[in-house]
Amino acid sequence: MLNKIKFHLDENVSNAIANGLRMRGIDVTTSPEQGLIGVYDKQQLAYALSQLGTRIYVQQY
Repeated sequence: MLNKIKFHLDENVSNAIANGLRMRGIDVTTSPEQGLIGVYDKQQLAYALSQLGTRIYVQQY
């Protein structure tokens, strides 16, 4: 059985990207949904790592 990839997207990533991934059956969490708005990338990574198999995507401006 293949493990499904999960993504955690920070608040700078467009909701359209999260929605597009979900429409394709990909498990996605976002910083706003998890109450992680404005937290450091290190904390975002800690959250993603706590969710087995989650990959993180952070967009910086």
